[in-house]
Amino acid sequence: MLWKPSKDLIETSNISRYTRWLAANKKLEFEGYNGLWQWTVDHLSDFWESLWEYFEVIHDGTYQNVLSGKEMYKVSWFNGTSLNYAEHIFRRVNESNPAIIFKAESGPLTQLSWEELEAKVASLQLYLKTKNVKQGDCVVAYLPCIPEATIAMLATVSLGAIYSSCSPDFGAAAVIDRFAQINPKVLVAVDRYIYGGKSFDKSSVVTDLLKNLPTLEHIILVSEAPASQVRDRRISFWKEATHITRQKLQIVRVPFSHPLWVLFSSGTTGLPKAFVHSHGGILLEQLKYGTFHNDFKDGERCFWYTTTGWMMWNYIHGSLLCGGTMVLYDGSVAYPTLDILWKFIQDAGINHFGTSAGFLLANMKEDIHPARANDLSHLRSISSTGSTLPPEAFQWVYENTKKDVWLVSMSGGSDVCSAFVGGNPTLPVYAGEIQCRALGCNLHAYGEDGTPVQNEVGEMVIISPMPSMPIYFWNDADYIRYKDSYFNVFPNVWRHGDWIKITSNNGVIIYGRSDATLNRGGVRIGTSEIYRAMDKIPEVKDSLIICIERARGSFWMPLFVVMKEGYTLTKPIEDRIRATLRTDYSPRHVPDEIISVPDIPYTISGKKTETPIKKVFMGTDPQKAVSSGVLKNPASMDAFIALAKNRR
Repeated sequence: MLWKPSKDLIETSNISRYTRWLAANKKLEFEGYNGLWQWTVDHLSDFWESLWEYFEVIHDGTYQNVLSGKEMYKVSWFNGTSLNYAEHIFRRVNESNPAIIFKAESGPLTQLSWEELEAKVASLQLYLKTKNVKQGDCVVAYLPCIPEATIAMLATVSLGAIYSSCSPDFGAAAVIDRFAQINPKVLVAVDRYIYGGKSFDKSSVVTDLLKNLPTLEHIILVSEAPASQVRDRRISFWKEATHITRQKLQIVRVPFSHPLWVLFSSGTTGLPKAFVHSHGGILLEQLKYGTFHNDFKDGERCFWYTTTGWMMWNYIHGSLLCGGTMVLYDGSVAYPTLDILWKFIQDAGINHFGTSAGFLLANMKEDIHPARANDLSHLRSISSTGSTLPPEAFQWVYENTKKDVWLVSMSGGSDVCSAFVGGNPTLPVYAGEIQCRALGCNLHAYGEDGTPVQNEVGEMVIISPMPSMPIYFWNDADYIRYKDSYFNVFPNVWRHGDWIKITSNNGVIIYGRSDATLNRGGVRIGTSEIYRAMDKIPEVKDSLIICIERARGSFWMPLFVVMKEGYTLTKPIEDRIRATLRTDYSPRHVPDEIISVPDIPYTISGKKTETPIKKVFMGTDPQKAVSSGVLKNPASMDAFIALAKNRR
């Protein structure tokens, strides 16, 4: 146990306030968090209806049933009601705190008041109306993590139109693969952006989008007119579209299940799946998770390092719903040095800091000591997601940031735009464990026979619907892709594709993707165990492992390593890798071969691509195994393709 909440923190936490409200208003009392969680999944309708009342959801109409339908992917919620996500953002308008704090990599810290945010959203909303954007139309954005992206999203959804975004680190093909699916009417874009101290010209990508998105009627460039290289009669510029007017923000209330935004899967094979989320589903989920599991409070400054192409950009807007100030950063985490975000925490007065497991591990490997050079006194929590956070990284956080910080490891997905498992300010933090299953998320580990197991590794499943599950996939009228993605193993049970264990603490440990699980002689090995051991080898910068099943029951399990600058893979280092895996885990964890490669392929959202590489080694055409446009570093595949060709 690395951290335990104080009595005062427990008493003043949002989740304790909610349990007191349940006792006073519903005559419900529970034995600790696990009793509360059990009620929320056993009495699903009562739980979500209690949130409807507790958060005083602004709406028109009435509902007869909280949820309707038997098949999980077709369940509908609060039928008969109308509301709007943006309306709930702006009901938190106040003069005490800024709405947004922003810093670009090369610029000063700036603030946007609630009054300024609402005025700019109202102005852009009026402009979109002049371009005939109406309920159900799609507006898409090709923007960095800047306030303009938030303004564009809120102006769009306030009209009942549908929003979707990609970040400018996406190439043209990757953006077209996504946006062409949803027939956008308007594009908001930049033609250049700065990252890592360098300026990147994206005008050719914007030009490609104009040519390959036939439904586009208009484009708004976040650029100065004389500087832009993009030429098209449909172009206007951001200043023109958002000059401050006295126009009051108009809100179009739409049915609870009306589309809010479209998020996309990583698309490592084939077209990315287009997840359509609803106004009401995301509203309730973000209110629930941000309030209870992140403990966001009025005026607190909430930050997540993200791009607009990752679901965490959508997710962090929930801090505005909870009365917090949203903090944004546009730039590299490693420029000019890897400790730049720790200084940002100090300068921006951040209370809740969200990042990736990869970032924390990189800091650990580079022996960064954030607390030595920065004032982190106001930092309440550090949240991590994107991949498994190993116990050593938990330990590093407590030794090098703050001894009393609340470390929140969480896991979810773009498919629900939230977390299934995550933080709880009333529970202890144990090294390597996610604290709890989220309220209303009926999550279990299933054994091979499809029954729940505890203290054993199993398939992560969700056996009851959640409002933020996709209402559908775009262009999937018969739910064929939807069903194949989640419901093709256990009937009417969402199989997420993670390999997990629910512990004796009722916490959760995630061992990696079950479709990338190493199955060696019938013994399943989580990839995260291998990577955890590799983090102990100081000469190794990164690694990736796969296991190839061969004829007659044999296996080949190669470990690919990227060496740190100045090192090469030598026999003593190989011997140390094998010894570490054997000692820390078992002889079955020891690879058959250790191969040095120049780079490891990652998706743009920061996930290792074990499964596509495994397919390449098993003979799949590389172009069918992975779409290069979804990779952050597509050239990294070359070494694997050449190795696979030689091995075959």
